[in-house]
Amino acid sequence: MAATEVIRVEGVTKVYQMGHNEVHALRGIDLKVERGEMLAVMGASGSGKSTLMNLLGCLDAPTAGDYYLDGVHVNGLGSNTLADLRNQKLGFVFQGFNLLARTTALENVELPLLYDRTGRQLDTRTLAQNALARVGLAERADHQPNELSGGQQQRVAIARALVTHPALLLADEPTGNLDSRTSIEIMALFQELNDQGITVLVVTHEPDVARYAKRIVEMRDGHVIRDAGIANRGRAADDLRALDASGGAAS
Repeated sequence: MAATEVIRVEGVTKVYQMGHNEVHALRGIDLKVERGEMLAVMGASGSGKSTLMNLLGCLDAPTAGDYYLDGVHVNGLGSNTLADLRNQKLGFVFQGFNLLARTTALENVELPLLYDRTGRQLDTRTLAQNALARVGLAERADHQPNELSGGQQQRVAIARALVTHPALLLADEPTGNLDSRTSIEIMALFQELNDQGITVLVVTHEPDVARYAKRIVEMRDGHVIRDAGIANRGRAADDLRALDASGGAAS
């Protein structure tokens, strides 16, 4: 595996047994993601994109084929090793934010560091504060989720994903619970982080979100039917400025 590759998937299939029937969710997927890319995986419900996301996130195992994550051959690793790999190599951002309700933003961000068994993260509080500052929420560190807007909650979730300095940021429908303006703000943050060198993979069914990526992988019926760079990539920060100039208001 090349040193610049964060993801390499070779001939991956996934078959689920549903009673007497077999469901072929992935049918021979090949995919490479280089360090520093921003990739959007698109597809309708049932296309296989969520199954692929689970495999890339080391939450499920392929039926056949090989998966390499940042140089590590994932196939056959035990549950404890996979848990450590997820903690050290991956940052997750979900549609539903998944924040602990009666816990401050800072404590939510700090949480992944408390599960790091390598001993590499000593000053967890400072690391969490730095991650919140990186997403523009340093002044909200002591607020609980119910004291934050939806966009702010998603920023906390992104800070939590960043705090372990992962090789890959996986975002599953990250704008699905947000209004259109806040969605653009979140994509502007992803683009800013990507400009800083962070590898970002966004799973989405929304073309308006995918246009902010550098590359689109489209899936249908367990196959990749399109894998192409985006010629006229949108810049979310520019779209926000245009929205402000036209009198668009944040909600």
